[in-house]
Amino acid sequence: MAEFMGNPRGEGRRMLVVAARFNETVTMPLAEGAVSALVAAGVLFENIDVLWVPGAWELPIAARRALGTERYDAAVAIGAVIRGETPHFDIVAGESARGLMDVSRDFDVPVTLGLLTTDTMEQAQARAGGVHGNKGADAAMAALELLDLFDRVLPNEDELEGDA
Repeated sequence: MAEFMGNPRGEGRRMLVVAARFNETVTMPLAEGAVSALVAAGVLFENIDVLWVPGAWELPIAARRALGTERYDAAVAIGAVIRGETPHFDIVAGESARGLMDVSRDFDVPVTLGLLTTDTMEQAQARAGGVHGNKGADAAMAALELLDLFDRVLPNEDELEGDA
């Protein structure tokens, strides 16, 4: 049995952070955490673009348009959907996450989920640099780990055809 795990190495990577402005007191530290983690892992600051969109609902379409340029190796999606009194939470949280997975699958590029879905603002703040760490940084590291794993072990179909 072989086991493989990626290493979060950022050298030579071009990364996208797409972040929602809604709940900015949470999403700003998440985005900053993602950028800081990418730089700490070796991504050049000038090779990171941050796109700010109105809210979590807009994350998938912004990621799709940006990845369609073929400029980025991966995307980190940042947002915060906090439960309220109506079913709006379920729709926005679920459809945003599904849309981001669709983008990842359609482009065969990692799109990692730094989209918090919490019951309270306090829970969100605890995950945006508080007692539960920074989930934006975690999502950034997940993107780099996947890229490394793909490079080393799981080449895409184009790379396999070139080896034939």
